[in-house]
Amino acid sequence: MNPEARAFDASFEVLSVEEAVRVTGRYAPLADAVRELIEATILTEVDGGVVDNARAAIEGVTESLRQRTRSAKVSYRVDGRPLPLGNAAVGVCNPIAPPIVVHQEGGGRCWSEFVLGLAYEGPPGLVHGGVSALVLDHMLGEAASEGLSKARFTGTITVKYLRGTPLGPLRSEAWIERHEGVKVFARGTISDAAGVTVEADGVFIEPAWARDGQ
Repeated sequence: MNPEARAFDASFEVLSVEEAVRVTGRYAPLADAVRELIEATILTEVDGGVVDNARAAIEGVTESLRQRTRSAKVSYRVDGRPLPLGNAAVGVCNPIAPPIVVHQEGGGRCWSEFVLGLAYEGPPGLVHGGVSALVLDHMLGEAASEGLSKARFTGTITVKYLRGTPLGPLRSEAWIERHEGVKVFARGTISDAAGVTVEADGVFIEPAWARDGQ
């Protein structure tokens, strides 16, 4: 294994399936609760005393959680696949990540159904364009890497906004269109109940260390 491959591999700590279930079972519900807190913070109109008490309580909870923390440089792998805890798109312990669960169909095709609330708003009532791009970058990457099983990273991505994407229930799909040497070409969409709102094309590259040396 060459040095770059070793460095990439060293960034992952291997967990057993049982340990992964314990970690996600304990900390993912906390992220869900903080996600609810974020939306409540956006919407609240309570008076100053309630706000002051809430802020003090949140600051106290934050300090208690900082008593013991994992290294920010460490990610996890279970059965040879990444377990994304802090990922900006799908991190199960990241409350600012959209609540996306990716389903693999095989053959470089995947999909997800999710709900985007007020924390992801751009224009009133609509998803921020940058959030749509984040979702599609990740979904195309999931497809191109065949479920994160192969080292293939975004080279370029082009996003086309067909119309505003409303907040609420959405579906994203992504698939591999073709391979050209070390390049994988992928496409994907975000849709609401009325049809596609955003589409994207991406080129994903397999790095030299993943091609050359085991």
